[in-house]
Amino acid sequence: MMPLAVSHPPADRPPRNAERGWLHLASLDIGPLRRHREFRLLFIGRLVSTFGNMITFVAVPYQVYQLTHSVFVVGMLGLAELAALIGFAMLGGALADAADRRKMVLLSEAGLMAGSILLAGNSLLTHPLVWLIFVIAALQGALDALQRPSLDALLPRLVDRDELAAAGALGTFRGTIGMIAGPALAGVLVAAAGLPITYLVDIGTFVVGLACLLLMRAVPPPVDAARPSIRRVVEGIRYARSRPELIGTYVVDTVAMLFGMPMALFPAIAQGLGGPKVLGLLYAAPAVGSFLFAATSGWTGRVHRHGMGVIVAATLWGVAIIFFGLVPGLVPALTFLALAGAADAMSGVFRQVIWNQTIPDSIRGRLAAIELLSYSGGPTLGNFEAGVVASLFSVRTSVVSGGVLCVIGCVLCAVALPAFRRYDEREWRARAANQPKT
Repeated sequence: MMPLAVSHPPADRPPRNAERGWLHLASLDIGPLRRHREFRLLFIGRLVSTFGNMITFVAVPYQVYQLTHSVFVVGMLGLAELAALIGFAMLGGALADAADRRKMVLLSEAGLMAGSILLAGNSLLTHPLVWLIFVIAALQGALDALQRPSLDALLPRLVDRDELAAAGALGTFRGTIGMIAGPALAGVLVAAAGLPITYLVDIGTFVVGLACLLLMRAVPPPVDAARPSIRRVVEGIRYARSRPELIGTYVVDTVAMLFGMPMALFPAIAQGLGGPKVLGLLYAAPAVGSFLFAATSGWTGRVHRHGMGVIVAATLWGVAIIFFGLVPGLVPALTFLALAGAADAMSGVFRQVIWNQTIPDSIRGRLAAIELLSYSGGPTLGNFEAGVVASLFSVRTSVVSGGVLCVIGCVLCAVALPAFRRYDEREWRARAANQPKT
């Protein structure tokens, strides 16, 4: 297969949406989908695969809760995934900089499909094995850690540099479609058809995702790539430490997810609100907010101070989680979860722009591994924290206190990270325009 050509417009060229009308600012820019075949294939494959992943994302903690009736054990699922993620993330980053990134995503996707097959088989047992679910969760966490750096490092190779904000918003839009439909369908499937059928639906979605990856052209490593090694991993860590704007994205997102991530509590919350069907709505509500944000995200291309945007978004997430824990009734709870999802999508778009605009391609995979530890490790550890606090006090106390600590943490980050708070992409563009052209 022919390798992808990388096309970047001049740094001083105005963004594609600079001359469009105000209607564009409140719409979703689908230009990258029209212009880039490989991005289009990746978009379709990940859309279907995410749909299936979210079905299992709901089914696994529900199954564990039904088998154990313990929010603490459900929270321990997150700890098992986190251990695997920490163990394999940096290896995944090093491989993303040294191997064909499309092939890395393809192989790990096949492994994740095998995990879902094992979950389906376990669910058919008269007495499903809880320990086996934990083993599969850890293995899938490891595979996700190997896949994500290559997947994230693909984006700057598939679209032009001034399309990164639009491509990031499309990624959010794509993810939220699956995150809305997947949990909602999962609740219906679990209640009406049972866990085995639920897992089989997830397996079917992997087939489409793998087919799209097979149709994509190769995405070879950068020309200056070297074999994976500890030295190469250390290079990536040192580079991240030298960039205060990158450190800010990691720290703020970790703070928000560590303290304000109540999803491990959803099975317990759903028990008092209507059972499995309500469980699906709880998981889907944040994705509805993300969907609405992505669908009206054209204005994000006009935002330049992305660091401040991340801080504001993370703070709004915490505020929404506080009200989610305080309000009575299903509808208000879903409303505040949707607002939290919109804030999370806003943070994600701005973080992706900072990462993709400023990190050299030769080190992109290793930096994507650090990003993975931030945006996946934080929620995973946050779910564990929520389960522990709920088991010691109450579910409501866990949710509300987590939101309060999230807001406090974001304010402290704004004070302690001035370089991140002041980050402005216009300064980056000016530096890029002054670099010698090669």
